[in-house]
Amino acid sequence: MNWLKQILKFGPPCLFQSLTGLYCPGCGGTRAVLSLLSGDLRMSFQYHPLVLYTVFVILLEVILRKISQKNSRPMDHKKRVRFFILTGAAIVVVNWIFKNYMLVFQGVDLLPIF
Repeated sequence: MNWLKQILKFGPPCLFQSLTGLYCPGCGGTRAVLSLLSGDLRMSFQYHPLVLYTVFVILLEVILRKISQKNSRPMDHKKRVRFFILTGAAIVVVNWIFKNYMLVFQGVDLLPIF
């Protein structure tokens, strides 16, 4: 896993953060994935909660679709998918606002480097 951290650590800087000094809505996503792959769920959530949410939604969808295939009456996936997408978008917006609030007004950087 260290080789993956080394490769991704030197990626291009975030243009939004370089220009504004604030986090972009996706800041922390790569670090969240790397933390998740190394088994650190707490840091993965702190870096970007959308990553854990996405894993949860994918696992839930796989289970529900398997159940739906076994039932004689299939489930309607469209409403659930719309709900999952809107919830994910809300997570991104709330996370973005909270992390920038903590950075600007509290002086707390919630996205420490590895």
